[in-house]
Amino acid sequence: MNRQVNHVLITIDVEDWFQVENFRQYIPFSSWPSCELRAEKNTYHLLDLLDSFTGSRTNDRSRGGKVRGTFFVLGWIAERLPHLVKEIHARGHEVASHGYQHRLCGECSSQDLRTDLIESKKRLEDIIAAPIYGYRAPSFSINDGILKLIEECGYLYDSSFNSFGMHGRYGQVDLSRAVKNGIAAKISDQFYELPISNINLGNHILPWGGAGYFRLIPFSLFKLGVRSILRKENAYTFYLHPWEIDPDQPKVRESNIFFKFRHYANLNKTLIKLAALIEAFKCCRFVTCWDYLNEHKHA
Repeated sequence: MNRQVNHVLITIDVEDWFQVENFRQYIPFSSWPSCELRAEKNTYHLLDLLDSFTGSRTNDRSRGGKVRGTFFVLGWIAERLPHLVKEIHARGHEVASHGYQHRLCGECSSQDLRTDLIESKKRLEDIIAAPIYGYRAPSFSINDGILKLIEECGYLYDSSFNSFGMHGRYGQVDLSRAVKNGIAAKISDQFYELPISNINLGNHILPWGGAGYFRLIPFSLFKLGVRSILRKENAYTFYLHPWEIDPDQPKVRESNIFFKFRHYANLNKTLIKLAALIEAFKCCRFVTCWDYLNEHKHA
């Protein structure tokens, strides 16, 4: 009997250090054009890291062992760095939308959110001359109504549901009636939700999807958690931001100590840990969100 192959979905939310929600009160949207852009350099570091594993694995012969990921690009960034978006696409990764202004979805009117969803999608499609299928909400700020709006705006999947309930900005959706195809939840005939991976421990949910949790949890323990998720789900969705590999980024000194700790902790170790994570699970298939859906939605 053939052993089922595990899938790892590496997803990158392409935004810059001054666009994070924790710093919004200190760095308003109007000041973004005067901030130092560092997303390009950091995204190239991530692209080069993923490329460094090409051909080093034997389990994905159809693509030469390439580690492919999904890059959810903020429209504001794409507008200023279209060549970066083209490079992501040219290297074989999926380009998806992270919206335009990084505003929490629940804080936008329906019309403003619709405009943001449509314009960010179109901007990316114009840059890469290819369809954009996926969306991720800033700070995972979705609900059932927002999911419906995302679908209405022409997206075929969303990857914004984070089941960790102790974060005030994360939205909640009801997937209890959704048919599951692998880890994908079928919302309608043409629309799916790809949740962030967490660990269910009794009645508690532990955040295990990446980003700050990845930076703070010791690597040996984090690796054990990923193995547990893969044993149960046969797939794992990981997320990170380019600024999380950048210890030299400008400091927002006026921020409170809690936000500063969450943002700056272990930035100098993230890239090394990500390389170690890929190496630890090199027998898995590293696929884009869209490729994973295409493999599983008819299963």
